[in-house]
Amino acid sequence: MILDQLATRGNVAQFVGFRPDGGEPKQSYSRIRGHEPNERFLSTLEALETLLASSADRMINIRSYLPSDPRSREFVYGLTDASEALATLLRLTGEGLHTIANETVDISDGGVSGVLQGRILEFAPDDTPRCVEKPGVASMSFELGMSLLEAVYGFRPDIEAVAGERTEFSIHPRPRGWKGSHTLLWEHENAPDQEVSAEPRWPNRFSRHIGDKAFGLLVASLTGAPVPETLVISRKVAPFRFGKPTGDCEIWTRTCPTEQQPGLFTTVKGWTDPYALLALEDPDGDRIASVIVQSAIRAAHSGAAITSAGGDIVIEGVNGEGDRFMLGERAGGSLPEAVLRDVKALNRRLRSALGPVRFEWVHDGARAWCVQLHVGTSVSDGDVLVPGDVLDWTEFDASNGLSALRELIARMGDGQGILVKGDVGLTSHVADLLRKAGIASRISRKAAFTR
Repeated sequence: MILDQLATRGNVAQFVGFRPDGGEPKQSYSRIRGHEPNERFLSTLEALETLLASSADRMINIRSYLPSDPRSREFVYGLTDASEALATLLRLTGEGLHTIANETVDISDGGVSGVLQGRILEFAPDDTPRCVEKPGVASMSFELGMSLLEAVYGFRPDIEAVAGERTEFSIHPRPRGWKGSHTLLWEHENAPDQEVSAEPRWPNRFSRHIGDKAFGLLVASLTGAPVPETLVISRKVAPFRFGKPTGDCEIWTRTCPTEQQPGLFTTVKGWTDPYALLALEDPDGDRIASVIVQSAIRAAHSGAAITSAGGDIVIEGVNGEGDRFMLGERAGGSLPEAVLRDVKALNRRLRSALGPVRFEWVHDGARAWCVQLHVGTSVSDGDVLVPGDVLDWTEFDASNGLSALRELIARMGDGQGILVKGDVGLTSHVADLLRKAGIASRISRKAAFTR
């Protein structure tokens, strides 16, 4: 039996297997915590009662199959009564089917399921390992994926990368399975040994799970980039920390949407009640995944950097804190050569691990810190924020703010573009918002703007 063999490699969900014998179920293999491997029970009912009592959620499933087709037949989920489970098992056995009773494992407990093949790790929350057949799965190298999961959950998943092997797994905040650990194995098989690589891309289902900003910063930290010490207070997983002390005792409290929403939700310098903030700004719980509390940086200079459509790095910034610059309320200025050198070095580090990137940075006079990260080449270049064929341009004064820009974007029709009036940067939230909306747009600098 596959589960019996899989249990020799690691932890498996608790189970008891049965085969038909003269129309009655006869026990074959079993793994129940606190009992010997393949321990024989006095009766089928005793086996089911023991399995139910040992299950963390006091629920079991029954799967039926034929040896020639292990995925062929009925699957009964979430049984809580041993007598009902016995009746189901007897019915299926009477049809000549083999059966497996196993503990119900909640796929929405905050953990993830996925597949490790060779040195590529793919996973998603709220799903089975078959999530890899759906869009939005998180995909990355084994080394990065394992470090990321360990940082979020506080333990290293019990799986190993072996060329030519494929393993289906799930990890759980609460101990599960026969061995009472946090990792369950569901299937293991030989697979083609292919030389493939995976660079993380987000948004994906896991980045939405912990929040876009938290995911990007965690990835940046795992590449070795300087990231301020960050506490993530999430809706879906227990609080976790990463990053490095900045030497400043002050903090920022930042909302962390499921996907990037430039300048939409609250950022506060200092402490504020994160739960009150979540209740106020996202009462339905579907837009903000977490709140992050981040060590402040004594900002000598702040700004952002993107990889332009032409492949060049564009660095923009101001003296001091950069919040008004990012909102398009303050024009960028010239930056010292030492600051530009350090931001370029930060870009090289991130790019070598992730490919082209765009990020926000703060320089404290000694180093450049990464305070937000996304991957990919920007469509912007020069004064063109978003290229496109335009029949009619609508002017927008950047001093009117992001809320007014969002309202304008919602009114735009086909063939219309936005001409942004103001000294806004290619890296500002104004530019981010237009790129996210895909609205053809250009910058008209104040010095050159005339009615």
